[in-house]
Amino acid sequence: MINYKKDTDNIVTLTLDMKGREHNIINHKVSRAFYPVIEYLKKEKAAGALKGIIITSAKKTFLTGGDLDYLFKKKDAQTIFDYTESLQKLSRELESPGVPVVAAINGTALGTGFELALACHHRIVLDDPKIKLGHPEVNIGIMPANGGVIRLMWLLGIEKAFQVLTSGKKYIPKMALKVGIIDELAKNKRELLEKSKAFLMANSESRRPWDHKGMTIPGGTVQDRKVGRMIQGLAAKLHEQNYGLFPAPRVILETLVEGSKVDFDTACRIQSRNFTKLVLGKEAQNMSKAFWYDFNSIKDGESRPKGYGKFRPKKVGIIGAGQMGSGIAYVCLMNGMSVILKDISKSVAQRGWEYIDKELQAAVDQGKIIPEMKTELLSKIETTENAKEFETCDLVIEAVFENQNVKVKVTKEAEVHMDKYALFATNTSSIPITTLAKSTVRPANFVGLHFFAPVQEVPLVEIVKGEETSDETVARAFDFVKKLKKTPILVKDSWGFYASRVLNTYILEGIYMLEEGYPPAIIENLGLQSGMPAGALAMADDLSMEMVMRYENQAAQNYGPKYIQHPAVEVLAKMMTELNRMGRTTQRGFYEYDVEGDRSLWPGLKEHFGTDEPEIKIEELKERFLFAQVIESVWCLQEKVIYSVPEANLGSILGWGFPAYKGGSLQYINDYGVEKFYKKVKEFESTFGPRFSAPKLLKEKAEKGELF
Repeated sequence: MINYKKDTDNIVTLTLDMKGREHNIINHKVSRAFYPVIEYLKKEKAAGALKGIIITSAKKTFLTGGDLDYLFKKKDAQTIFDYTESLQKLSRELESPGVPVVAAINGTALGTGFELALACHHRIVLDDPKIKLGHPEVNIGIMPANGGVIRLMWLLGIEKAFQVLTSGKKYIPKMALKVGIIDELAKNKRELLEKSKAFLMANSESRRPWDHKGMTIPGGTVQDRKVGRMIQGLAAKLHEQNYGLFPAPRVILETLVEGSKVDFDTACRIQSRNFTKLVLGKEAQNMSKAFWYDFNSIKDGESRPKGYGKFRPKKVGIIGAGQMGSGIAYVCLMNGMSVILKDISKSVAQRGWEYIDKELQAAVDQGKIIPEMKTELLSKIETTENAKEFETCDLVIEAVFENQNVKVKVTKEAEVHMDKYALFATNTSSIPITTLAKSTVRPANFVGLHFFAPVQEVPLVEIVKGEETSDETVARAFDFVKKLKKTPILVKDSWGFYASRVLNTYILEGIYMLEEGYPPAIIENLGLQSGMPAGALAMADDLSMEMVMRYENQAAQNYGPKYIQHPAVEVLAKMMTELNRMGRTTQRGFYEYDVEGDRSLWPGLKEHFGTDEPEIKIEELKERFLFAQVIESVWCLQEKVIYSVPEANLGSILGWGFPAYKGGSLQYINDYGVEKFYKKVKEFESTFGPRFSAPKLLKEKAEKGELF
């Protein structure tokens, strides 16, 4: 587990190498293996036979984190507190063998793994943009467990530490150096060890800043008036960003504030208590289920057809150089593939190249890639107007606008030139895959890949299987999406697929609230306060009235005589036909737009909709927004539009922004209580109508007391 090697200069190298694991992790059990080593090192120091220590890894990664499985299975505070205290003890022991310690970081170091590096006196990292460093714990609703909050505060000051800890960012080495969480870069592994040894030979100081009498936190503590005002500003901004729905950022700020008032060890104990509180909180339990357990279930191929070898595409053809097509091209380039970008003319395709050029420059400016990498990536994209260029592509994706005739035309043009084993994917968001596949010569190789805008940011892709799409094609599509570092979910070729269908219920509920007489600003603000990324009316404008109505019309076709029209349809029809307000694309919707594209609610809404002035029941309105989506998600699971609970949960969060702190649309029911949720649904159906009727699956789960 820990390989020990000592050279003639009394420099000891400890190499982490956990047997039977692809990556090194650290937990309370692993940490125990360190203690005999540290005790031996202390004896070596006492005997004058130790100059310094280098910690590195035998794996491709350095240390990827802690033991989440252990943490989230424990339900008592004392066990979790003891867990974090045992890690804290290891870090303190590592800081104080009486000699300096260098972390020679040769691969990714995240979470608890990066905390071990922070406990070292100096951090040197291999300059490889594939390496990621930092503290992403906030993304699953928790905070560092091993003194990382307090160490970063002492290294960076309260404000900078807060930004690093609450951003959830994973930094590439160059950006980590700029931010100040590491000390040096090395060109290669040899230089990494040479620089590590050089530091140890030149430095004998083994005390950390917090162990020096008289040393202070950079920028001051909360007791300084200027820092106090800054903290008030951070707290206000936090509430503005998430309405207090996500406790982890707030608890991190509280830890920094309280930790700045006391000595280092007491501050670390405060961190342990706050970490324990977060782990046991509902939000962390929900988020860990979605972003750890559900994510790993999907990543491990729960819905990928079995028995097919891994698909490794090298060249991708893309039809359509608009923002969607160019966005897909961008993520393909960023993940090691070359791209043929086609449009109606070479000059139009070149606009896509220019868009990608700007996006890559933004990535350079943000420290995600280095300038040399941008040049290399741009060399891997070709623009064309000729479909013949697709003959060497492993996969071709059409991303033209949502028109069936246009999609059929470009598909036929491309297929003539494609290899018979190549895949063809459509990025449609509303046209059935089976319908589009009828125009192809190889329907078994035809699949839906529904990307979401903006492609660079939304980490979800729906894989849509048509009636004749082969299992092998689905498996290959799954591998392609994973290669893009996106999350694939398999969905049925049904109206709206999964994400768009469920999102539409949120939009329609907000639209109908207008007719009920609720002020538009209240509708939008309560949507945000429920945890959604935007108000329902804003989302309607962004999607367009035509598209919202199209999904509802498809529902009518799908259910036939059983279809019950949503009461929001009358409002939609009036917006489209009588008022000619179609949404953002026409600059006229529920909002009005200025020349800069900024928007404000259209004052005419009060005139045309909702003469009543109902009582504003804040919690009820927020629940209506969320219940509408959750019930529709259950319908999707019951109708096998979505095939698993993990895909439903993660798809809801990543696809349209269902509140992450609830763990996803089906985990919402578990969190609420299945029987309690079912009872509330029956109340809503009685009060608001059949759109809140309970699916049979929900009724069965409630009667059996089963979780989703």
